[in-house]
Amino acid sequence: MLPSKKEWENIISNFGIDNSDHIVIYDNSDVFSSCRVWYTFLFFGHNPNLISVLDGNFEKWKNEKRPTSMQIKKINRSNYTASKNSQLVLNKDQINKNIINNKFQLIDARSAQRFLGLQPEPRKELKTGNIKGSKNLPFQELVNIKEGRTLKKKEELIKIFKERQILIDQEIAFTCGSGVTACILGLANSLINGKKPIIYDGSWAEYGLK
Repeated sequence: MLPSKKEWENIISNFGIDNSDHIVIYDNSDVFSSCRVWYTFLFFGHNPNLISVLDGNFEKWKNEKRPTSMQIKKINRSNYTASKNSQLVLNKDQINKNIINNKFQLIDARSAQRFLGLQPEPRKELKTGNIKGSKNLPFQELVNIKEGRTLKKKEELIKIFKERQILIDQEIAFTCGSGVTACILGLANSLINGKKPIIYDGSWAEYGLK
């Protein structure tokens, strides 16, 4: 799922973003793709203090009558430089080894029906079920859907993690269908304990191939 370092540098440079810029990401999607962009900036070494996700999506912003514009800002290309933090991404071999040695908890952000194999996967080439030893925490449980799609408060997030028997003081990695909604869990975990998100990027799209 992740682009190469060169591809990322080219993409971000074309947006005129500098390494010293504070970036605020928002979206208007049901899968909270802003969290995936946040994670990608962290993976490529952007200062974590200079990368934020807007709490609530664009619809909430408009409903609150906040400023909007139809103009497209003229952008001057920058010279953004990236540095990969490979510790933030896991591959299939690392997932398989963890089934044996249990070095970290693997948390799946998909719905309970998909996790339990009771609902077919959206991709026909995938089998149903979950990665052995993983735990399920549907990403929707972390979000106030009816309150502008904001993330729940830290105390609520801690309670939800504990109810799912997730040990917040131990190593955690996140997975989902394709590496996107796992980043929502990663953001919630970072709010709980300040740790950067660790994502199995192939997720079920790779692991669940028939």
